[in-house]
Amino acid sequence: MKLALDHHYSHAIAIALRGHEHDVIVARERSWETEDDEALLFLCAQEQRALLTNNVGDFTVIARRWALEGRPHSGLVFTADASMPRTRENVGRYVWALDALLRSNPNDEAFTDRVHWL
Repeated sequence: MKLALDHHYSHAIAIALRGHEHDVIVARERSWETEDDEALLFLCAQEQRALLTNNVGDFTVIARRWALEGRPHSGLVFTADASMPRTRENVGRYVWALDALLRSNPNDEAFTDRVHWL
């Protein structure tokens, strides 16, 4: 499974996960941070990357509409600031949780149309 981190996550998470030999990018590395949500999900689907995002409301609506249209996405991994704040202190926690998720889903298509909460 490949992963893209939405622009509001620390680049340090991606660097650490790459150290564990995972294929992880950050939206800013591809200049995707200016894309609207649907375009971002489309770009991730083209590269067969699940997307880690905190933007649950918008991406849930898009994923539901795509399902009705028969358009697959490569997976969504949601977080909430209440349970998993996006702070420097939690970078290690993100790395640990995402490493486990990526190791348990090694196939690029493992997360097609799935939604997962960290």
